Amino acid sequence: MSYDLIIKNGKVILDTEAVVTDVAVTNGKIVAIGADLGEAKEVIDASGLVVSPGMVDAHVHISEPGRTEWEGYETGTKAAAKGGVTSFIEMPLNQLPATIDRESLNLKFDAAKGKLSVDVALFGGLVPHNLDRLNELNEDGVAAYKCFLATCGFDGVDNDFRNVDDYSFFAGMQKIAKMDKILAIHAENALICDELGKVAQAEGKTSAKDYVASRPVFTEVEAVRRAIYLAKIAGCQIHICHLSTPEGVEEVTRARNEGQKVTCESCTHYFAIDEEQFETIGTTAKCAPPLRDKANQDRLWEKLFAGEIDFVTSDHSPCPPDMKIGNAFTAWGGISGLQNNVDIMFDEAVQKRGMELTQFAKLIASNPADLYKLADKGHIAIGKDADFALIQPNAPYTLAAEDLEYRHKVSPYIGRTIGAQVVATVLRGSVIYDKENGVRDTHEGAFVLQNAKETVQ
Repeated sequence: MSYDLIIKNGKVILDTEAVVTDVAVTNGKIVAIGADLGEAKEVIDASGLVVSPGMVDAHVHISEPGRTEWEGYETGTKAAAKGGVTSFIEMPLNQLPATIDRESLNLKFDAAKGKLSVDVALFGGLVPHNLDRLNELNEDGVAAYKCFLATCGFDGVDNDFRNVDDYSFFAGMQKIAKMDKILAIHAENALICDELGKVAQAEGKTSAKDYVASRPVFTEVEAVRRAIYLAKIAGCQIHICHLSTPEGVEEVTRARNEGQKVTCESCTHYFAIDEEQFETIGTTAKCAPPLRDKANQDRLWEKLFAGEIDFVTSDHSPCPPDMKIGNAFTAWGGISGLQNNVDIMFDEAVQKRGMELTQFAKLIASNPADLYKLADKGHIAIGKDADFALIQPNAPYTLAAEDLEYRHKVSPYIGRTIGAQVVATVLRGSVIYDKENGVRDTHEGAFVLQNAKETVQ
């Protein structure tokens, strides 16, 4: 039998084991796994490489349309491809207008035409003024919804994203539950964090440590508790985004053990950078919730290994470099990390801490794909999309600005020595990146819509 592609001799991460075997692809789908599969039009020799499912990054900000100067589909999806991310789910902010209704969703489809290097699914936004339009987003294919309990958006900017009040939060969950969708939540107590920040700045306390202190652990835990309780009353399945504290994870675990439908994620940067390093790196490492101390990070690793954190994301949230200038309060709070999820987590989790490859694949691919019902994604299994990240273990390199595909060559990981490399990325059977030739300009990506019969280019 002849196939379109065979990847041979790699250590392939299947759902239950990682084995040296071959994978065959026809028409963009995995059609056979095993030895001596036959001939193919293209053969990739993956000897010495780990063949992982391509990452499904479930938390990415692209900012197009309206703020394409921050990031755009062209550069953002190329960065994904170079980093072994074959699919991501895009947040409904920081673009203008925010993605909160059919009109704004269609603007995104138009803006992305001919620019996608990887596949993209979409979140719709829940804000105080779109309760009567949530159904439009569901009808047009969003994978889930997202809201903020923390303050967000720029004052005076029309059509920017806004955090929910308690009523719109609860009423929105009731509507989302009826659509059998998930609400993803940025959980920090808005009023306490805002006021603590104002007090610190008034006292001239503007260092990285001061910023972290203005968003203490309890502000995350309180918001998580409140979200879980209101979701229970509303009957809504929820997902807590970018948890930075083991205490926050424990709230999710407790609710899940009591039978509630609640999951959580954390981010690569919470495992790779701590508060002390934040002080050294500077404002490129500012994010919300903030990076915390080493003891907090060590306990977060324990939660990850224990399976209490469902998956890891980048929360890629770029901006122009001049917005990162200033002190720890005035600088933009977002980390550019989309390109370095796979290599850093492989190095830190698998190589340095001994994580099993099967767990690694669940954390970066299978679990987010399953949660958000991206049925063809996240697994190396017959019938699934042929999406792969080929990883070279024990291949250290030092990340340089010129390595980045982002619109702006800004990242807290610049200068970091990373102990593994993504050497090729395959999307639905097509090589979209390899180390020798770089990212292809063929734009193989498409929008993946939840209710659509096929992808939309």
